[in-house]
Amino acid sequence: MEQQIQLNDHNKQEHPPMHTTEHLLNATMVKTFGCPRSRNAHIERKKSKCDYILSSCPTAEQIQSIEDNVNEVISQNLPVTVEFMTHEQAKDIVDLSKLPADASETLRIVRIGDYDACACIGLHVSNTSEVGTFKIISYDYDEEKQTLRIRFKLIEKK
Repeated sequence: MEQQIQLNDHNKQEHPPMHTTEHLLNATMVKTFGCPRSRNAHIERKKSKCDYILSSCPTAEQIQSIEDNVNEVISQNLPVTVEFMTHEQAKDIVDLSKLPADASETLRIVRIGDYDACACIGLHVSNTSEVGTFKIISYDYDEEKQTLRIRFKLIEKK
């Protein structure tokens, strides 16, 4: 008899291209600045925002590089795949610190090619070719909180 996988309920219906892009932005920020993934994100169809803890504000050139890097990854037409595993199996693959205390024992790991892996129960595209073009529309840095907020949108493919 096949065992049914039990995951936590999801309280939100994300726009799959934007949600996949959030993962790409998170991975890019981690790779570029060594910061944690965003812990405060608001992901919507028209525009989204993510906050990152950084010790200083990136330069305009660094912000442009983030946009360029995310678009470079999108252009690689990477597969977006899902696998299920236990916390023990996932701990060396993904950051589990963001999981809620009541997270199910089985985790859903979303991979974007070899670029990113994240525990996630949200909706995603099946390939980055479905995303469109990533555009940072604004950003600001809060010195006191050492937090960078990036606001972005997607220019959909026609």
